[in-house]
Amino acid sequence: MTNNQEIYNQLLTIVDKNNIAVDEYLRNHTYTKLGGKADFFITPNTYEEVAGIVQYCKKKLTPLTLIGNGSNLIVRDGGIRGIVLSLKNFHSITADNNTITAQSGAAIIDVSRKALEAHLTGLEFACGIPGTVGGALYMNAGAYGGEVKDVLDHCIVVDKQGKLQTRTASELELSYRHSNIEEKGDIVLEATFQLKPGKFNAIKEMMDDLTYRRESKQPLEYPSCGSVFKRPPGYFAGKLIQDSNLQGTRLGGAEVSKKHAGFIVNVDNATATEYISLIEHVQKTVKEKFNVALEREVRIIGEDL
Repeated sequence: MTNNQEIYNQLLTIVDKNNIAVDEYLRNHTYTKLGGKADFFITPNTYEEVAGIVQYCKKKLTPLTLIGNGSNLIVRDGGIRGIVLSLKNFHSITADNNTITAQSGAAIIDVSRKALEAHLTGLEFACGIPGTVGGALYMNAGAYGGEVKDVLDHCIVVDKQGKLQTRTASELELSYRHSNIEEKGDIVLEATFQLKPGKFNAIKEMMDDLTYRRESKQPLEYPSCGSVFKRPPGYFAGKLIQDSNLQGTRLGGAEVSKKHAGFIVNVDNATATEYISLIEHVQKTVKEKFNVALEREVRIIGEDL
């Protein structure tokens, strides 16, 4: 960008200089350990600062990209122009009667643990999901038969005009791995979940079981984006990939996991180009062998080198 100094000076009127990183490698902020530089990487401390950044970007036509904790995200090797916004400083979680309110940067795993502490049931499914609250709403995250839409009551967002708004769960149009958050241009700041009283030991037993199943079956020892593909109707993505003899297939430093075929892992300093190319190879092979189109669950953003 040709006016980076001007943008930097304007950002200093919105957030503290300690919350602005220039030319920040996004591989430091993604689970895959992939991604080139962001022109500006911003970590605001207040909702008003988020609103101010949105308003500034709208006024100046500066590109704005939101990332969560990078768990379901691939950033291309050329990075991202303009401003990349991280809400990692928004991580408070509070319980009140049968509800839990969590800020968007809080890990959804930690929210499920808070529910356990409060003897509340309904969020056990989230105990193994690596994303943030904001990311969980964005994609209606789910696992083991549960999903966000089952327990979400409402959320607070900054809309694309830079105004704070409350959205009910029904307004998000939640469906399988989808919400309308991106289409509306909203940025989730916090969410409130409506849960039910439960017995601590029963909740913990279920969470322990789900955690064991996740840790024993998923390749958590390597960087990855988690489950790469959505579940095709009538099939399981991992089984299709396994039956296509793709497990262990490598492209550069990226590999189809030998432990769980639904995962692609960064085993040796892969580039984003290698990782994405391997995803496309898996899609092409499965389509040719079984005539099933695998749809990506992971987001891919940014520019190529």
